[in-house]
Amino acid sequence: MFTGIVTDVGTVIELEQRGDLRARIGTGYDTASIDIGASIASDGVCLTVIALGDDWYDVEISAETVSKTNLGGWKVGKRVNLERALKVGDELGGHIVSGHVDGVAEVVAVKDEGDSTRVTLRAPKDLARFIAPKGSVALNGTSLTVNDVDGCDFGINFIPHTKEVTTWGDVSVGDQVNLEIDTLARYVARLAEAV
Repeated sequence: MFTGIVTDVGTVIELEQRGDLRARIGTGYDTASIDIGASIASDGVCLTVIALGDDWYDVEISAETVSKTNLGGWKVGKRVNLERALKVGDELGGHIVSGHVDGVAEVVAVKDEGDSTRVTLRAPKDLARFIAPKGSVALNGTSLTVNDVDGCDFGINFIPHTKEVTTWGDVSVGDQVNLEIDTLARYVARLAEAV
């Protein structure tokens, strides 16, 4: 489990297609404190650490994960939002995020509003019904509040701090973004279907 509060921005430093896609991610984390088998959310995708170096870790990404996320589009040099797994007693500053991406949303508009940036995204139709104004979503692993919803489109406002400490300062129209809907919204919808 994660909180959606990004704690490092890493860089993809190697990619290798074996049976699965293997990625090496450069990080500012103290890798001596990371165990083999640990989970690290990388652009919102829960990935298992399989090897470690002084300032990097390796993960294997299955074909299933590549098909459901934007990780198949990763290139060497890409910056990625990172978060280590939640520990008992940690502050829960965002919302409960599983790291199990539901689908990919597309950035359809970017507009500066004062120092903040308004980003409009288009969710897949089957996921749009789970997104509500003032609800939470995780986008590329970042816990965010939805400002408005119009059909499959929804708006997020990024404050300067978020743009500085995540990859959201680099956002562009056409970007493909990992979308994890709020777990609570999923269960409420499921209960409503049963009634």
